[in-house]
Amino acid sequence: MFIDFMMDHFVRHSEQEALIWQGKSYSYRKMNELVESWQTTLSQLQLPPGSVVALEADFSPSSVALLLALIERNCVIAMLSSAVMDKKEEFCDIAEAEYIISLDSEDKVIFVSQARKADHRLLTYLKAKGHPGIILFSSGSTGKSKAAVHDLVPLLEKFKVARHAKRMMAFLLFDHIGGLNTLLYALSNGGTLITVQDRSPDAVCAAIEKFRVQTLPTSPTFINLIMLSEAYKRYDLSSLELVTYGTEVMPEATLQKFYSLFPDIRLLQTYGLSEVGILRSKSKSSDSLWVKIGGEGFQTRVRNGLLEIKAESAMLGYLNAASPYTEDGWFMTHDEVEVDGEYLRILGRASEMINVGGEKVYPAEVESVLQQMEGVQEVAVSSEPNPITGQMVKASVKLSTDESLSDFRKRMLQFCRDKMPAYKIPQKLVLVDDWMHNGRFKKMRRG
Repeated sequence: MFIDFMMDHFVRHSEQEALIWQGKSYSYRKMNELVESWQTTLSQLQLPPGSVVALEADFSPSSVALLLALIERNCVIAMLSSAVMDKKEEFCDIAEAEYIISLDSEDKVIFVSQARKADHRLLTYLKAKGHPGIILFSSGSTGKSKAAVHDLVPLLEKFKVARHAKRMMAFLLFDHIGGLNTLLYALSNGGTLITVQDRSPDAVCAAIEKFRVQTLPTSPTFINLIMLSEAYKRYDLSSLELVTYGTEVMPEATLQKFYSLFPDIRLLQTYGLSEVGILRSKSKSSDSLWVKIGGEGFQTRVRNGLLEIKAESAMLGYLNAASPYTEDGWFMTHDEVEVDGEYLRILGRASEMINVGGEKVYPAEVESVLQQMEGVQEVAVSSEPNPITGQMVKASVKLSTDESLSDFRKRMLQFCRDKMPAYKIPQKLVLVDDWMHNGRFKKMRRG
């Protein structure tokens, strides 16, 4: 009922390629059969309509078909992936999951009934309304995981508008709002979803070459890794037409370098949150960080330098946190922005802004400068207490060179001297051996 528009596409495009998994092609006809098979299985398992189900999976034929079958059964689905396995038990408790369905790397399924009944008001509201829902986990400024509950009916609405059919890579994870957006966009428009189990630069570039991927939704961190690894030199990426990036602030140096390497690929900054969905966006140009966001069903405004969004697809609320909405119904993103007419430039989360004696420093702008230095592989900038200025800039740096801390400090000071004011230059430096991004390829700035 709620995904009839999508299933109509499955029938209309029955002989076309819907999904590639582990190198094997699955047609829309096959995906339709898998959805019907899962609908039968869920009935045989006597899964009550409206149940809260934790779905632990990556993109695969069965996980996609099962997700659609659960939506048709009006279930509320708590999305889980390998990136959150250390928090699986905590997340299942927060979601009040009544069932846990896990799919392994070979698409084998484990179905476990839990001895509990979901009674949170948001969950009972969806059940009473007969609407499917989804629970997406994100981290707040304190680092505590928040569980955003969506009514899937308005979230699905934008996918009813016909767009271009593209060969898209499912790079962003199964439990990420961006990954879900990629999935629904591809299948709602008769496109092809190319899945990857290994998200290393070489594996992703190899898949782009082999399966002629046209669209790569990714993160600034992964774009930087592609360039650092030089994987782009080892594979033919000529099929790529569009690279979209979001999830974190893009360092200007990273954008400029990638654009210089691939001037024929369109670069599009996206903006979305687990709480409101993915907004339509338009970059001023491929090498610009200025972006126009909004589209049908979305409104934006800036108050006190902070972006606020009103969305028809906005979440109902958190399961485990206070409401983030203003009294007049606007979602407070806590993202600081600059405004130039219809365009915005995202500066970063207000909670990550460093106040050095009253001067504002945004981590991404410092990272952008340091990443231009030879031998710098990754940088994470954060604040450190300072008895005189209140805070100072701290930079954790991963190097490919064998420099000592003192040698790198001297080189950094010389490099930064004419590129940014003295108060923005890191006063504290730490050299690290490990990468500073998580399984979602998002930079981790907090220790």
